[in-house]
Amino acid sequence: MNIRLAEAKDIKQLIKMRWDNTIEFDESKKNESYEEFERECQRFLENALKSSQWFIWVAEDKGKIASHIYIELLQKVPRPGRVTHPFAYMTNVYTIPEYRNGGVGSKVLSTINDWIRKNEYEFVIVWPSDEAINYYKKNGYVHCTEPMEYFPS
Repeated sequence: MNIRLAEAKDIKQLIKMRWDNTIEFDESKKNESYEEFERECQRFLENALKSSQWFIWVAEDKGKIASHIYIELLQKVPRPGRVTHPFAYMTNVYTIPEYRNGGVGSKVLSTINDWIRKNEYEFVIVWPSDEAINYYKKNGYVHCTEPMEYFPS
């Protein structure tokens, strides 16, 4: 298993995995247009891979992406008296079914945790599903105070 940052050659697989992830947890979306989604996701991924804001980590097995985790870096406003480091927002965490429960996702997360420490990012924030809470806990993540939200009407 090779854990690495995603490259342009991975885009088609990443698009399909995003689609599969969505349908797995929300079957009501299966009648949406794959072609329309593919175009939008293709643009997003092309831009993300070129940016210094997004980092998409993948676990690859013989050319097949088995798992991925997306990280977006968010810059903080500088504060007097301390060096300001960005924090990371983790999203789109997914392992394809045939690779689940074998430690693949934890290996990707461990790689990211090492990368976070090495780059001195301040913290990582993730909103896990109820099913994923134990996955994060066993990898060193803890619950934090719930953030507030605003939904414009």
